[in-house]
Amino acid sequence: MQKKDLKETWKKQKERLKQKFAALTDTDVLFLEGKKEEMMVKLQLKLGKTRQELNQIINGL
Repeated sequence: MQKKDLKETWKKQKERLKQKFAALTDTDVLFLEGKKEEMMVKLQLKLGKTRQELNQIINGL
């Protein structure tokens, strides 16, 4: 998958994620190059989910 495709996929996924969890903000789901780990940790803490649970949620969107 190309970088452009990944960005488009994340754009759609983050909107669905924000719909599913109203407490999430644009800042919470901001994906910056090289900062994926930081974003995932922030989401885990905010949602009270494990890394595995969070990955399952995102993959299921």
